Amino acid sequence: MTEILQTRLPYDPEAAHALPGIAPLNITDWLLVDEAFAGQMAERARLLSTQRDEVLAVTEGAGPAAVELLQFVVNWLAENGHGYHVSAKEIRRPDGVIVPLDSTDPMGTLGHLVQEDLCIMERRGDEHVLTAAVLCFPASWHLAEKIGRPLTTIHVPVKAYDAGLARRVQRLFDGVQPGRPLWRFNALRYADAALHQPRPRVQPGARADYPYLRTERQCVLRLPETRACVFSIHTYVLARASQL
Repeated sequence: MTEILQTRLPYDPEAAHALPGIAPLNITDWLLVDEAFAGQMAERARLLSTQRDEVLAVTEGAGPAAVELLQFVVNWLAENGHGYHVSAKEIRRPDGVIVPLDSTDPMGTLGHLVQEDLCIMERRGDEHVLTAAVLCFPASWHLAEKIGRPLTTIHVPVKAYDAGLARRVQRLFDGVQPGRPLWRFNALRYADAALHQPRPRVQPGARADYPYLRTERQCVLRLPETRACVFSIHTYVLARASQL
C-alpha cells in the first residue's frame, strides 16, 4: 500500500509536556487541512466502504449528539473555509470530492468530510462514556473494545493513566465549555506508516529507532445543545528523513 505521509507539523513533537498536557485552542483553529488530505481522505473512504463496522460505531441514545456534531462541523466549515464549499445538501471538499449531507448517517458523513477522527463522549453517571465514533486511524487501540466504555476503561493500556490522572481528565471533560476547546498532542515511533493500526489492549512497546514518527493533534470541545464532548484526532505520520 502506498504510504500517506506528511512532511511537516504545526507543533514541535519534542516539546516536553506532562500528561494530560492540555492547552486552550481558538475554535477557528479546530479542524485542519494539510498536504496529506487527499490521500488520507481516500483511505478513509476505503475503510468506511470495506470495514465500516470496525471504524464506525454509534450506541443507543447517541443519535442526537451525532446529528448535532454533523451540523456543528458543517457550520464550522461554512464559517472557516479551508477550501470547503458548503451548500444545503452537499459539501465540496478541498480535493474536489462532493459529499452529500446525510443526517440519517451523521458519523458516516463526517468520516467522508474531514481528516479528523471524531469521538463523542457523553456523561453517563460519574464518567464520560464513548457513545459514538468514526475512527479510521486508530493508533494501537480497537474501537470495538472502547465503544460504550468510560474514560477509565478506555485508558487501561496507558501506564501513566493512574487514579490521579483519571480524576484530572474527568474534570477536564466536565469543565470544557462551548466555544472554548482544548488541545494536546502525543508522539510515538512506529515501525510502519499504516494509518489504520487497531490492536488489542496489550500493546508492543515503541522503539526509538523505528523509522516513522506518528503524532496526533487531539482536541476536546463541547457541543452546545446536547452538551456532549467531542474528542477529535488529526493524525500525522512522518518519515525520519522529514524530521531532520
